[in-house]
Amino acid sequence: MSERCYKCFRPLSHCLCAYATPVDSGVKFVLLMHPKEAKRERTGTGHLAHISLKGAEILVGLDFSQNARLHELLCNKQFLPVLLYPGNAAWTAKSAELATALGKNTQNAKTLLVLVIDATWFCSRKVIEYSPFLLDLPRISFSGSYRSEFTFKREPRPEYISTIESCYYLIKELQDAKLVPSSVDASPLMAVFRKMVAAQIQAQNDRIDGKLPNTHAYNWKYTKKFGES
Repeated sequence: MSERCYKCFRPLSHCLCAYATPVDSGVKFVLLMHPKEAKRERTGTGHLAHISLKGAEILVGLDFSQNARLHELLCNKQFLPVLLYPGNAAWTAKSAELATALGKNTQNAKTLLVLVIDATWFCSRKVIEYSPFLLDLPRISFSGSYRSEFTFKREPRPEYISTIESCYYLIKELQDAKLVPSSVDASPLMAVFRKMVAAQIQAQNDRIDGKLPNTHAYNWKYTKKFGES
């Protein structure tokens, strides 16, 4: 294995840390990362979100019921914890319940603590299966409909978006609801994400051209270069 950067978790030769600009949204993001995502996923965006969101944390596991750090955060009265996960009763940034629970412009105002399951959609269900208590938390989802720019990676459904895109769109919706200051510039999240996607596409095209070795067992599936009709 090539040496890796232990911030963005990419090979040192393809480190993206120089392209990451920290975004201070005033929201505390905690990424609940599936072990497979932490160790094997070469195009996972959780690590990019971690280095791009000020104060973000990564917790790795399946069963978070005994995770001391997570429960420390959940019990901290300064936070309003929510799970970024779809559901019929999920709040959106526009929900009056969210604004009320945050207590904005009051002496008891809370900081939004967003738990994001960082995994494939199949593995995210495994995290919920092992940590069902997460569904007891208020859920938050999107009011808008988005499509992923992850052109290198095919998602099971077009509305499934990556971890870093999810954080970006949530911040934008919170801004629209005046729960995050309009002065916050969230664009660096998408900038580093697009840099990663472009690098992956270039690397795969170089493998097809024989400029790079096929280092992954599934590279044989890619015979048509990205961008070709």
